[in-house]
Amino acid sequence: MARIAGVDLPKNKRGEIGLTYIYGIGPSTAKYILTKNNIDVNKKVSEWNDDELNLIRSTITDELKVEGQLRSEVQMSIKRLLDIACYRGLRHRKGLPVRGQRTKTNSRTRKGKRKTVAGKKKAAKK
Repeated sequence: MARIAGVDLPKNKRGEIGLTYIYGIGPSTAKYILTKNNIDVNKKVSEWNDDELNLIRSTITDELKVEGQLRSEVQMSIKRLLDIACYRGLRHRKGLPVRGQRTKTNSRTRKGKRKTVAGKKKAAKK
């Protein structure tokens, strides 16, 4: 089993797909890593030999921020926005969408489960 950056890669997947299991590596970055090291993108993770695995590991550690390092950087960026109390920071603090999406109907992912509010009672006619 291949273990890179603290993540066990699935051995039955193609290398290009397997690398995307690492936080911070998407499809295009995975393709770049494999082509840089002259490894076939269609080769399965279980078929990589130790030399290829070491080349991939060294490329990732030298050129990319992945997993814990990247997660902490993202959290620090959000904390900075919260500290300077800019608009984006306030949206993070309130748990609302940050990038200008509408909130009247959508954004249930950010807002959470619906909290029903009772409607106003109509005044009784005399």
